[in-house]
Amino acid sequence: MIWAMRGGKGVTPMHRLRQQLGIFLAFVVLLASLTPAAQSYFQLPTTQRFSVGEELKLNINFPEQFLQKINFYVHSKDGNKLLYEEKLKEEQKISYKQSWPIAVEPGKYHIDMKLFGFIPLKSVSIDVMPKIQVVPGGHSIGVLMRSKGVMVVGYSPIVNEQGEKKYPAKEAGVQVGDLILAINDQSITTDGEAASIIDKLGFENKPIKIQVKRKNKILNLTLHPQYCSETKRYRVGLYIRDSAAGVGTLTFYEPKSGIYGALGHIIADPETSNQIKLGEGKIINASIQGINQGEKGKPGEKIGTFIDNTNLSGNISKNSQLGIIGKLNFPISNSLYPNMVPVAFANQVKEGPAEILTVVEGEKIEKFDILIEKVNVQQRPDTKGLVIRITDPRLLSITGGIIQGMSGSPIIQNGQLVGAVTHVFINDPTRGYGVLAEWMLYEAGILQLNETAVSKGAYAPFFYNNICRILL
Repeated sequence: MIWAMRGGKGVTPMHRLRQQLGIFLAFVVLLASLTPAAQSYFQLPTTQRFSVGEELKLNINFPEQFLQKINFYVHSKDGNKLLYEEKLKEEQKISYKQSWPIAVEPGKYHIDMKLFGFIPLKSVSIDVMPKIQVVPGGHSIGVLMRSKGVMVVGYSPIVNEQGEKKYPAKEAGVQVGDLILAINDQSITTDGEAASIIDKLGFENKPIKIQVKRKNKILNLTLHPQYCSETKRYRVGLYIRDSAAGVGTLTFYEPKSGIYGALGHIIADPETSNQIKLGEGKIINASIQGINQGEKGKPGEKIGTFIDNTNLSGNISKNSQLGIIGKLNFPISNSLYPNMVPVAFANQVKEGPAEILTVVEGEKIEKFDILIEKVNVQQRPDTKGLVIRITDPRLLSITGGIIQGMSGSPIIQNGQLVGAVTHVFINDPTRGYGVLAEWMLYEAGILQLNETAVSKGAYAPFFYNNICRILL
């Protein structure tokens, strides 16, 4: 027998057996990591939020035989109290099948998981918050936004007097998606303003210095406008856009702060898919006048008109990944929910029946049945925390499923606001994504306000038709 040489020595059968055993064990570990139980363990967030009065129970999909071998130690480092079997305690050791302690006051808690009571598995930090209540939305809104500067959305050839096509801006390095902030040190706010300045400087035969923002960089480019024989003015060969408008849905209103959240996703330019950098914006009431049904491969849409003489109006202070945020000018109500509803944290949202609130005709908010098919465990804010399916026969007959203008429609489950509609599946308009309400409140700063109140002891025991073609 000829042995392979390793470091000058033969590889013995015992060494080969160890190698094979190692490969086998690695394969077993790999298979185990693909099981729902292992995925449940690895995906278990290390930080979770609960409400006062709620059981501090972790959702873990482990086999029962394994759960029986784990002890859970629930405790507070700040001396906050737990209620367990009608007694107030600062810490409690339990097994998974026992009742879990209840947080009776806001603060920070910890749950330590230990195998056989002494082998550490995982530690989860718990933020217990006062119950946050909001007025649920469902109201149809018109969104009007003007960007900071003007966005380049395409190239447009200049046909000179010799019939030649020229692209001065493109040749100077201007790219689609750039935001033009200033021309010759003069700030630009509208597309008409930009066109007028360029024509004037071209007539004076002066070069143009354009300041553009590209992602997070500021660039200064120089070019010469050229006379366009078709438009009879000086141009630089660009298509630009300074504003956006569309129909969406209000998600929530928090009366104490006056803050609202809507849409559940960012407003982006349809040509470039870049975020529209907010310069100024507002929301006003909208009335739905018609519906274009959604079909496989073709998202539907709400057709609405803006109404600027009602009490539903407010500013837009933020165009974020999780929707638009601002303050309403006047308090609003929801006839379907005359009382405010609590906001559910991620661990409280379950797979199963729920409902959405939205408008399909005029200004009337209606309830429609849906099914939450999946709750995605998330470590950071994202617009795809829920997978939902429209099950309401009437809504399906009217819209065909999720359509543009429905984004932001609040999702209610067990009397709690759990999220908002954000995306439609292009190949199946009956299904789509939703954002968790917890993340929208965090983006709006409402959770931070409550966290500050807790730390100070101040508590009691679309896409749109002309904005984006893929998102609602």
